[in-house]
Amino acid sequence: MAESESRSREGHDIATDAISSPPLEVLGRIPRSSNTTLLATVELDGSAVPVVYKPARGERPLWDFPRGTLCCREVATYAVSEALGWHLVPPTVLRDGPFGLGSVQLFVETDEAVDMVEIVESADPVLKPMAVLDLIVNNADRKIGHCILDPAGHLWGIDHGLTFHDEPKLRTVLWEWMGEEIPDELHRDVRHLADLLDCGEPPLPELSSLLLPVEIRALRRRIRDIAVQGVFPEPDPFGPALPWPPW
Repeated sequence: MAESESRSREGHDIATDAISSPPLEVLGRIPRSSNTTLLATVELDGSAVPVVYKPARGERPLWDFPRGTLCCREVATYAVSEALGWHLVPPTVLRDGPFGLGSVQLFVETDEAVDMVEIVESADPVLKPMAVLDLIVNNADRKIGHCILDPAGHLWGIDHGLTFHDEPKLRTVLWEWMGEEIPDELHRDVRHLADLLDCGEPPLPELSSLLLPVEIRALRRRIRDIAVQGVFPEPDPFGPALPWPPW
């Protein structure tokens, strides 16, 4: 692992530890969210650090995802992003809070000067890692607004509750590269994770407490398929390809 990547990994570990146990102070509800999404803070070294708290009890029932599991899928997506070394998801943990068990994610400031619609429509290559991550986690809700560039220019993905279904559910605005080869550096990381699986290594052991066994088996199949095929797929002709609304 490169020194810079090691420092990044250490920084994520510190951030995850920092939001795992301090009391949450809820400031209010984040508007225009289909599920209860709360802005809160945790105290760290005398400073109030903003986080996003999504309690399981505030999740809207869905016909195709088990009730009360969306917060677990948020944490599982973070775990996969970290296992790949891509750091695309803000540090996210599963913990108790004022409204019960839920996901708590470090709040990321958005660069207000960036037009994310323009970046998506221009097929900016910066989005390719996000597109591959969505393939792996089977993201059913990759909206434009779920992609963020922070003031430092780092790409983040948020709102990963509709992920890891064992049936194909990919709905995304990131179809610009369908049929193209996945970039070598990204494909290498996926192959490495697939090799660990093939060697019987237990990567991501935390997933057993976050996902159903059938969902973990489907995740393993997707990783192996992407490692072998190495291309961005085309949309499934028998299901919706875009989330709604797409922004």
